[in-house]
Amino acid sequence: MTSTITENRWYATGKRKTAVARVWMTPGTGKMVINRRAEEIYFPLATSRMIMRQPLEVIEMDGQFDFLINVHGGGHAAQADAIRHGIARVLVESNPAHRSPLKKAGFLTRDARIVERKKYGQPGARKRFQYSKR
Repeated sequence: MTSTITENRWYATGKRKTAVARVWMTPGTGKMVINRRAEEIYFPLATSRMIMRQPLEVIEMDGQFDFLINVHGGGHAAQADAIRHGIARVLVESNPAHRSPLKKAGFLTRDARIVERKKYGQPGARKRFQYSKR
């Protein structure tokens, strides 16, 4: 696990598909800055913002930390899941007692599902070229 502690500042990385989120956490008022933008601007959909905040709601600490997040790769849904994974990991770094409820909720497990590679002799991973008997 890649993480560091520097005087009330914690760091962790979260991943989902090809999205990678780097999360820095400091004590604060609950402000989230994603790629130098406010979370409402970066994620206009409320569902994406809700997914990101789930780890904080599980341990009932929403509004007690500020987050500086850099995320790249994937789409909006994968980026929101990567941020959720990163936030869960950084919360465990700040206080190991948070590990049990976050693990039980499934936020510390990296979702290993990725796109299957294309195979030669086929147009995609599973699809075959059209076959004509005659």
